[in-house]
Parts: sequence; structure tokens; C-alpha cells
Amino acid sequence: MVLPSEPEFEQALHELTQSLGPFLEANPSYKKALEVVQIPERIIQFRVVWEDDQGQPQVNRGYRVQYNSALGPYKGGLRLHPSVNLSILKFLGFEQTFKNALSGLAMGGGKGGSDFDPKGKSDNEIRRFCVAFMTELHRHIGQDTDVPAGDIGTGAREIAYLFGQYKKLRNEWVGMLTGKGLTWGGSFIRPEATGYGLIYFVNHMIAKYCPEYSLDKKSTLVAVTGSGNVAQYTALKIIELGGTVLSLSDSKGALIATDPDGYTKEDVEAIALLKLQGGSLDTLVSNQPFKGRFDYHAGKRPWKLLQQIHIALPCATQNEISGEDAEALVKAGVKIVAEGSNMGSTQEAVEIFEKSRKQGGIWYSPGKASNVGGVAVSGLEMAQNSQRLQWSSEEVDAKLKEIMRTCYGICIDAGSKWSGDEEGLNDSVMPSLLAGANVAGFIKVADAMKAHGDWW
Repeated sequence: MVLPSEPEFEQALHELTQSLGPFLEANPSYKKALEVVQIPERIIQFRVVWEDDQGQPQVNRGYRVQYNSALGPYKGGLRLHPSVNLSILKFLGFEQTFKNALSGLAMGGGKGGSDFDPKGKSDNEIRRFCVAFMTELHRHIGQDTDVPAGDIGTGAREIAYLFGQYKKLRNEWVGMLTGKGLTWGGSFIRPEATGYGLIYFVNHMIAKYCPEYSLDKKSTLVAVTGSGNVAQYTALKIIELGGTVLSLSDSKGALIATDPDGYTKEDVEAIALLKLQGGSLDTLVSNQPFKGRFDYHAGKRPWKLLQQIHIALPCATQNEISGEDAEALVKAGVKIVAEGSNMGSTQEAVEIFEKSRKQGGIWYSPGKASNVGGVAVSGLEMAQNSQRLQWSSEEVDAKLKEIMRTCYGICIDAGSKWSGDEEGLNDSVMPSLLAGANVAGFIKVADAMKAHGDWW
């Protein structure tokens, strides 16, 4: 059978298969599990017809990929972006399955969304789209079946509209979406969770590999990409700890700090407000307090624009670090690359990072490990909804720190056994977190599937 080309999904599958190599060689029975797990349990595709402000009908494609429910209800975000297609959602759902396994919570993997573009739409148009989207989706989700969340293009406003329509259709108030408002079932720390969790994970990497670049030192230089939710809270946590943030970016270009003090908390808050209003970073450089302190580079990412970087944190979208970018990061003296985005590095870039790791250079963490904080706090939101409770910020933050500590420990333990270069590991050559995350997540899902009779 000739399958359609799905480049993003094929890349994710190739990465997993490649890093599972040593484990599958030692445990050949699990090859059947890999054959089974790569096919989603269910794919739902539907049309979404909504009315624009001129009263005209508009149509978009809606999707939900219910990838794997071996460990719990399907769990994963809803992406609203013109680039959304089945390949991207399959890759995201596939990655989500193993990421959720590493969280230690009872969650399966899924992903969904639409090629609808919220940019340039009025609040009423977005509401009407969300109502039309949920009118079909509600048949396929539920608190014990499939619990979607936000993603690119799906923020607090969209989650609220989606939740309201589900409630009307089903006549029940249940926690079938996460990312809800704090006054109606949401969790403290949820907006911050992916960014904060990334930094908690990176802190463990720094402590083991390069304590001289601790984030409580102003001399530690950090490059961050993106300017959405993940990038904002990543930058704010670095600034809070005392490190220096050199960059943020958006789809139009990169905003690089020329001031040696880097970004301030006020700078990031101004960018957050700008993004909430649908603005782009290029509008900032001529205005205070950005004028004279930042350079804007249209059409570029920060990786090749900075001469010296200690830690690189891609927080924008998939494949944002190319092979050429990876070479530039090696040259800039980077010690840690940890993804806040999903599959933020191309296959070529990952190979360069892994080669560098073996030479005592860059230590790389894939998104399925280092950005697990977002879905982890979504899982905690589900738990709070089930109990009809709301935990304090301190309680949720403490649980998030423990989840990230446990995830790091699982990945480094598995990486120490299955990196494929165990004999060469020493104080300057770290275990592969790529292999560790993939093997540990895969074993957990595969064992549950075997117990359920999904493979034998």
C-alpha cells in the first residue's frame, strides 16, 4: 500500500525508530509494538462551516487524532493555524503519546485542530468558529475519553468559547478541556507551566553538566525563540532567576538585545501585551523602552545572529533549528539545547547535537522531555476538576517541579543504558536524553498496550 507523504510525521517516526535501535536490538520482541504504536487508534476529520461578519459562510477542515489511550484518556492540544494538516497533527499526537508517558500521569496521546486562522478575525468570528467546531467535536471527546487543551492559536478566549458550547450541547459541567479560566475550573500555573517546566528541567541539566552556567548568574547567556506563551514564561523565569535573555522572535523575524543586560521583565510583559493584540515584534524597535536597546532582524532566527550563547531554548514551532543553525550554535559555544517547542530541531540538527554531545559539546533535550510541564499541569487540572478542588499556586508549582525532576531522572537513567555509546560516557560526555526520553516513553506505552492485548 502506498501511503501519502507526511513529512512531519515521518520525521518524528524516524527519530523515534533511530533512537530505539540499541533497545530493539537487545529486545527484538518490542519491534512489533513499534509497528502497532505508530498507527493512531482513530482519526476524526470533519468540515467546519461558520459565518463571518459579512454574513457569508466560510469553511475549514477540523481534525482530532486520537493516537493512543493505553495510559489514559487521549490528551493533547487543539491547534488553530493555516498550516494545520494531518501530517502535523499525527506527528504532534505521536510525540504527545510518549511525552505524556514521561509525565507520570494517567494520560494517553492525541492532537487536533483546524486550518482556521484566528489572526485578523473579530471576536465574534472566532466565537462563531469555535461554536461550529465544538458542535461536531463534542461527539468524540469527554473527561474520561479525550481531553483537549490549547495550542498555537487556541488561547484562553478560544478555550472558553469551546467549553461553553460543549456545556450547552451536553448539559453538563465536566473538565473535558484544560486551560480553563481560574474562576471556572482552571488551574494556577497552567499558563506558565511549559515555560517554567522547561527551566526546571534545564536546571537539572546545568547542575550535572555545566554548573558554571547556572541561571542565577547574570553572565549566563540564553537565546530563546518565539514570543508566545511558552517563550514568554521561559524568559520571565530566566530573568527571575538572574540569567540574561538575549533574544525572542516571531514568524516575521528576531528581536536581539544589544543592551548587555538583555531583556527585562517589563520588556517581556510589553511583548505579551503586543501579542495579545495581534502585533508583531518589528513594531517595537522604534518605540520606548525598546529603542536603542534592541535590533530587529526581519526573516531571521536568533541562532546565527549571536556570537556567544551558553544555553539555547527553541520555544516557537517545529523544525526551527536547521542543520546550519545547529552548526552555528556549536560555534557559539552552546552547552545545552532544550526544546520548549515540539520537535524544534530538524533531523540534521539533532544529529549534529548528538555528535557534539559525544565530543563534550552540546547536551540536547528533545521537547517530549523538556516541555512536558505544560501537559503535566493540564493533567493536574484534570485531577483538580475530578475532586472539585483548586490547589494553590505553591501546591501546583511544587508538583510541577517534582514532575520535571522525575522526568529528568527517567530520561537520564534510560539514556545511560540505551545511548548506544555507554562505554564513552564520563564527566564531560553525557548520556543521550534523546535516546533516554524515547526509550523510556516507548517502554511504558508498549508495556501497557501489551497488557491490554494490543500486541503480543
